Amino acid sequence: MALKLVRITGALALLALLQGPASLAQTPAPAGKVQTLDRIVAVVNDEVITLYELEDQKRLVTAQLKRAGTDVPANDVLEKQLLERLINDRAQIQFAKDSGIRIDDAQVERTIGRIAEDNKMTQTQFRDMLKEDKIPYSKFREDLRNEITLARVREREVDNKITVTEGEIDNYLATQQTQAGKQQEYRISHILVLVPEQASAEQISARRARAEDALKQLKEGKDFAQVAAGYSDASDALQGGSLGWRAHGRLPTVFADAVPSMKPGEVSEILKSPNGFHIVKLFEERATGGKQVVDQTHVRHILVKVNEITSEADAKAKIDRIKDRLDRGAKFDELARLNSEDVSASKGGDLGWISPGATVKEFEEVMDKLEPNVVSAPVRTSFGWHLIQVLERRKEDVTAEKSREAARQALRARKADDSYQDWMRQLRDRAYVEYRLDER
Repeated sequence: MALKLVRITGALALLALLQGPASLAQTPAPAGKVQTLDRIVAVVNDEVITLYELEDQKRLVTAQLKRAGTDVPANDVLEKQLLERLINDRAQIQFAKDSGIRIDDAQVERTIGRIAEDNKMTQTQFRDMLKEDKIPYSKFREDLRNEITLARVREREVDNKITVTEGEIDNYLATQQTQAGKQQEYRISHILVLVPEQASAEQISARRARAEDALKQLKEGKDFAQVAAGYSDASDALQGGSLGWRAHGRLPTVFADAVPSMKPGEVSEILKSPNGFHIVKLFEERATGGKQVVDQTHVRHILVKVNEITSEADAKAKIDRIKDRLDRGAKFDELARLNSEDVSASKGGDLGWISPGATVKEFEEVMDKLEPNVVSAPVRTSFGWHLIQVLERRKEDVTAEKSREAARQALRARKADDSYQDWMRQLRDRAYVEYRLDER
């Protein structure tokens, strides 16, 4: 069963195990073998990471790597990689708690519902499947809560602070025009050897030597994914350092000059950035472009948010009352101005012409099925409860618009990647970290 994954660790990594034998979920110790009692392997500020947590992650990742056909790194290398990830995640979760980010049970359950739906299951079937594979539902829920927390922290501390100016978009598009109107995309993987923010000359020299050792192994023909798993400090190290397909504008800044001049299969020399030393491999490249005509929908909505002030039940009751008034002949635009908790309220809930992919999945699915001038039943999305009304539909050439939006997204993604690395490095440098893994 091919289940949809986001990360290799945490709750969604547990799902990966469902692709393989159930015995991988909890492997019993061989009969007669002495088991090591749980102990502390690291301290992060005022919390600890235990050997049990580390071993649990190691089982998950080992199974994932084997199914992907990637050689598993040496045990000591894998342990250190996973411990670093656990430390970074723990520091971010602590930051989230200290800054007031809370993920309630209702949001966790809604996310589980969406995961089950994406995999064509009911929530009951999904829970039964976890049980069959010996994955405790309570653990899955808490790991998923942490995954959502990490995403929320990044969104608030990094993504929401990124701005892209119209001038930057113009410059980006001008660069693309020099490529005969085509946008180049590159499938790449990378290795990052981090350097602490205030590193000494000795530390910088040691980190560069580590990057040079990794590059030497690559030049000797060793598999890139295996070297990345053993050497990279990036969060994607155990996925072989894969960054997937990236448009030129979405390449990390440090790669932007190097990658376009590389040939497929080539590995770069060591690249230096404020975060450390990088190695990148180009696997493939392709050109995209051409005229884009899409089906657009002119739509309006009324939104009632669910938040700390308005509970799920209260929001649902309110949207039901509004729907009842609409069914009895009230005007949509007037009720939107009075009740909608969205910036479109002042325009009677009018969202203008919407292209595919411009809204969240739940909203778009209902919108696409509606006949013009019909008001939907209440629709739940991550924003709250909506009532949706389609006004008209059309086909539109959105080539120029799509090009600008793609440029905006590419520039935002590049800035966000760079900013997140900087933010994470600063957070880690501020944290008190004590290693105890080597205490046997």
